[in-house]
Amino acid sequence: MDTRSWTCAVALGMALACASAHPSPSGPSTLERIKSTKVIKLGHRDSAVPFSYLAADGNPAGYSVDLCNRIVEGLRSDLAMPELRAEWVKVSAETRIDALVDGSIDLECGVTTVTLSRQKRADFTNLIFVDGASLLSRVDAGVKTLGDLAGKRVAVISGTTTAHVLYDAFKKAGVNVQVVEVKVTREGLLAVDQQRVEAYAADRATLVSLALTSEHPDRYTIVDAWMSYEPYALMLRRDPDFRLAVNRQLARIYRSGAIFEVYRTWFGKLGRPGNLLASIYELYALPE
Repeated sequence: MDTRSWTCAVALGMALACASAHPSPSGPSTLERIKSTKVIKLGHRDSAVPFSYLAADGNPAGYSVDLCNRIVEGLRSDLAMPELRAEWVKVSAETRIDALVDGSIDLECGVTTVTLSRQKRADFTNLIFVDGASLLSRVDAGVKTLGDLAGKRVAVISGTTTAHVLYDAFKKAGVNVQVVEVKVTREGLLAVDQQRVEAYAADRATLVSLALTSEHPDRYTIVDAWMSYEPYALMLRRDPDFRLAVNRQLARIYRSGAIFEVYRTWFGKLGRPGNLLASIYELYALPE
């Protein structure tokens, strides 16, 4: 190989290395698309009370929905886009990640637990809530511990982190149960109410809200058992600039104390936030 050919080969190799290290973007970033369309697409659930659900007027409501509405308001100011409009798109436990990846939504405002496996496909904001899986049962069922459910039926929503930890929790307790899969939260409560199952497994805050907002709140009890650690966050695509923009709004909400207004709206009947949740609010009240 002559000197000129060798030089060209080296230059080509360096170019290919640079292209590999810095791949060309496949399309506009999330913020660029939002600025272009003047629309931010938000994913919501239809029955994840009290975090994300459809209210009686047909509009999305809940703790996560309130946070997202405040985030959009902050983005309107930061992006100097008073005309920025939120477009709500219904997602489910099964479709939420695909909806992010294919661009159907920009931000998922639901009740999603941050897990390492989910981070293979999606990204998450700073934490917005901390919870754990537990069980709701009828008082007259006499369920006080996991052992009381031996040979009994337990309902859970398929595709959730609770469904995954349920089996491990009962296995560790040496208890065999019959798992009954349901599609939405209200279906789980109805199964308990009609005594088709002895318990319904979900995150504790969801169960408490279900009981408090039911027609017969005194009929239910929350079993004193924690089966998991569930850190919640808003889910988004892998886009560092958009993630920073959203986290900036969350930090402002935490620093200003507005987060406690949101908490009281949806969890006021439970009293003040527990120590762990209060610590989350403090830790993520990041300075500019």
